[in-house]
Amino acid sequence: MARTVYQELKLTPQVWMLALLVGAFIAGAAWSVLYIEHNGHIVTGMNNQIVWGLPHVFAIFLIVAASGALNVASIASVFGKTVYKPMARLSGLLAVALLAGGLAVLVLDLGRPDRLIVAMTEYNFRSIFAWNIYLYTGFFAIVGTYLFVQMARGMPNKVITGVGTAAFLWRLALTTGTGSIFGWLVARPGYDAAIMAPLFVAMSFSFGLAVFILVLNALFRIAGRPVGAGLMNRLGRLLGIFAALVLYFTAVQHLTALYAAEHGDIERFFLRDGGIFTTLFWIGQVVVGGALPIALVFHPSVGRKPGTTLLASVLVILGGFAQLYVIVIGGQAFPLEIFPGYEASSSFLDGQIASYKPTLAEFALGLGGIAVAMAITGLGVVALRILPQDLSDETIDPHAKPGEAA
Repeated sequence: MARTVYQELKLTPQVWMLALLVGAFIAGAAWSVLYIEHNGHIVTGMNNQIVWGLPHVFAIFLIVAASGALNVASIASVFGKTVYKPMARLSGLLAVALLAGGLAVLVLDLGRPDRLIVAMTEYNFRSIFAWNIYLYTGFFAIVGTYLFVQMARGMPNKVITGVGTAAFLWRLALTTGTGSIFGWLVARPGYDAAIMAPLFVAMSFSFGLAVFILVLNALFRIAGRPVGAGLMNRLGRLLGIFAALVLYFTAVQHLTALYAAEHGDIERFFLRDGGIFTTLFWIGQVVVGGALPIALVFHPSVGRKPGTTLLASVLVILGGFAQLYVIVIGGQAFPLEIFPGYEASSSFLDGQIASYKPTLAEFALGLGGIAVAMAITGLGVVALRILPQDLSDETIDPHAKPGEAA
């Protein structure tokens, strides 16, 4: 492989236009925060039953994708695949940016962001939420160190590999912790499952790689730098494997729940009688986010086109949002069984499916989190030597045939 040369992204008129667009979304999120803070959560679609709304779907997607965005760097440093090495810096930067964007949404949706100080100073170590604070801050520190050792001149390969391995293990712990938030909530039948942790790990691989592919191609198109068709084919097939892994764990999750009589009602709700949640599960998650991108990237002729990988990435992201909407919102919409074996009746909608309609303010806040992640990524590639000058197949893998994926 030829020596990789990195260069900052130049501030062209196109870059300034994108910066203004990202700034507009961040401004929209700021309006949303002030609007909700002033009027209270009553102006959102959230209520006493649905306490985690659309902003949480965006936040969890970004946090999960942050772990997966580190895929490329891990493959290069930990598993020794040198073809991925030129993209490792962007992989690390995007991982940090996505986590920052996701956490920004979570903090700003607290209603009282100042109470974050309490969460940072008073720890309840019996709570998985407290554990995740350490996982998130540790991720920033380890991936930041990983970026430093990658960019420092004369850094020994064994140091890069060691720090990369630590980052790889930490990202697995981070996503396991995020999945465990749901898996350990035994009061809700839609969450209570140990498989949530490995499911979220698989989701991180798929969502993060899809986001990385789109960001990589967007930045290189703006910079006027080449990306090889063989490299895109390689990334597309890897994305297909991860999407299939998500479908596998999803199938195991629901088959296991169907086997247990106590989860029969919640499974009928998700798979047959849940209205929008059932539609999002079968059409959004299974077909759009799973079966269709897998079929596209592994098609013998269509799958070799770079545009197919981009389309598959978009479909995986759309399916990812549908999946998280079903998990987060659908899991809360199904009523709690507070007194097993008894019927409960009160004025608090006991035993009824909760309704939820997201508002414009929630959309604005969620999109603002994505904009924050893109702003951090943009600042990084403009200020630092993150992007390689050339990712053509001849440069990164001279022995590969045109359009070939190893």
